[in-house]
Amino acid sequence: MRVIFAGGGTAGHIQPALAVARAWQRSYPECEIEFIGTKFGLEGRLIPEAGFKVNMIARVKLSRRLSLSFISLPFTLIHSVIQARQLLKGADLLVGFGGYVSAPAYLAARTLGITFVIHEANARPGLANQLGALMTPFKAVATAIEKGPLSSALIVGLPLTSGVVSTYESAAIDWARARESARSRLGFSQKQPLIFIFGGSQGSLAINEVIAQALSQLSSQGLQILHGVGASHNLPQAEAGYLPLNYLDDMASAYLAADLIISRSGAVSCAEINTLGRYALFIPLPIGNGEQHLNAASLVAQSRAELIEQEKFTAQWLENNIKRLLTKSAAAPMAGSDSDIVASAKFVALMERALTGGR
Repeated sequence: MRVIFAGGGTAGHIQPALAVARAWQRSYPECEIEFIGTKFGLEGRLIPEAGFKVNMIARVKLSRRLSLSFISLPFTLIHSVIQARQLLKGADLLVGFGGYVSAPAYLAARTLGITFVIHEANARPGLANQLGALMTPFKAVATAIEKGPLSSALIVGLPLTSGVVSTYESAAIDWARARESARSRLGFSQKQPLIFIFGGSQGSLAINEVIAQALSQLSSQGLQILHGVGASHNLPQAEAGYLPLNYLDDMASAYLAADLIISRSGAVSCAEINTLGRYALFIPLPIGNGEQHLNAASLVAQSRAELIEQEKFTAQWLENNIKRLLTKSAAAPMAGSDSDIVASAKFVALMERALTGGR
């Protein structure tokens, strides 16, 4: 059996795909598993590091706005579909998680008569998965979508990495002790509050600039800061109580250790914070289709997070509100949530149904 996964660009597309690939591999160790990606995303590093082969095709950038890229879109799409067809020949199943690579993969699978399954992580779907959902009955979502071709999809939750799942299972025995242990692993004191700041897998220049401006004031208040600046951003100088990193592999420990998390509200970030975090301040990405506002809605409704627009998130605002945010965090539940723990298993079951023609 040969199963191909398509999902790339950001960790938000890659990590759920890897979580499902590992779950599938545990159930079907003899299955040949490969990925399709593009050279512009994180898949070139994350997928080989996870032990899987990734084959690259041309990137097809779908956009909701008219631009010069529309002129070359048909030619790029045809080229990418031809490449995807070559990689998909002989495959039993295609599994797509959205992103630039997925649209040509779905079209290639359709022309080859290969069954494919879709997972949409965001509360408002991207164009690639909306297209794919028109061509397959086997589709799943992390959370209910009211309109469009994914409104009838199976709700499975968001597949979490094995690290997040195992951390949850260990932490559930004693959440307070688990949070203390995570802080020690990261090298931070138990005596001062710890803030974990990151802008998604790619980082955020806007968030990084605010933190740079507010750092001295935050440090003077005795706060500790773990700052994921992003792989493509310059690494600031570390100092006492401030640890900047380009990319943090042990996100699970960071979520557990932090009194407060400040981040974008991508689907994966929201799901992982829901599983392991206490309280978050979300700064939704100001571009896109508004999905980041919707992704955070559940945590906000649970009083485990709040939102602020990027234009209002300034150093002065952060300095004035940090104590209030930490007070809210202290009042939030110590325990995380298990709502996404079995998402991978549910999605694997859908893949099995697809392979048997829906039986």
